[in-house]
This record gives sequence, structure tokens and C-alpha cells, in this order.
Amino acid sequence: MTDTAAVHELAQINIARLKYPLDAPQLKDFVDGLDPVNAVADASDGFLWRLQSTSGNATDVPVLGDPWLIVNMSVWRDAKALTAFMYRGRHRELLARRREFFEHVEEAMTALWWVPAGHRPTVAEAEDRLLHLRAHGPTAYAFTLRAPFEPGEEPAVRESA
Repeated sequence: MTDTAAVHELAQINIARLKYPLDAPQLKDFVDGLDPVNAVADASDGFLWRLQSTSGNATDVPVLGDPWLIVNMSVWRDAKALTAFMYRGRHRELLARRREFFEHVEEAMTALWWVPAGHRPTVAEAEDRLLHLRAHGPTAYAFTLRAPFEPGEEPAVRESA
């Protein structure tokens, strides 16, 4: 691990618009998968933190003022650790079925950004990053796995276009 990587961690927000209420039978497989997937994430190499309420997940944490949106936020050592988790096992299985559970949305629903080591982002901070990505595309302030930025490129303040 480089000195730069040691002082930065990768935060991510992923939101989704539900097709049905969380207690609907159409979402049973998704809801039943939450605890097992979170347990795998918690034990994954490079995992540092995830947003959760007293429920043990974040499905009841409000995001962007829309009751049909659910949020997932976490912090990882780096993008390699995050992608290693995302595309394996039960998470991969549920990811492949996302169109069954969630509405297709054209705007960005996921954003990444670098945080100082030990910082745990708030939902408001994550919403700001996601909205910035939607308005300006990938920048060092908020980016995607397909258009990443290195930790040293993080601006001190939000960029405007």
C-alpha cells in the first residue's frame, strides 16, 4: 500500500428506486439476501464501514427525500477491494436480478469519492456527491468505477462546471 492510499479511503453511495414496498412478495429474495450479503461485505478484504440503522442495514435510512429510494453507503480500502466484493457470490446474484427489484433510472445512482482515512461520510455528504456527479459528470469530487480518479486528485472544495 502506498502512502497516498494509506491516508485515503474510497467512499461509495448506491441508491435504488424500489418497484414494490420492501414487504412485498416480489422483493422477498432481495430482502432475504440483505443480511447474508452484508455479512460477506463486513468480512471482505478491504471493507472498512457501511451505513446501517438499528435494523442492521440501511433500507430505512431516508435519501434524497424520496420514500421509494433505498441507500447503500460504504467505505473501502480502494476500488479493487470494492469490485472484488461486488462481482462475487450472493451480491453478484442479486445484482444480476436488480431489474426485478428496482426501477430503471437514467440518472446516476452510484457515486464514489475519496475520503481521509477514518472519515465516515454522512448521507447528506453522499447526496451532495451524487448530485454533483449527475450535474457535472465524473470529476475528482464524485466519480464512477468506469471513470475513476486517484486519491491525490481530490479537490479541496466542490468543483463547478
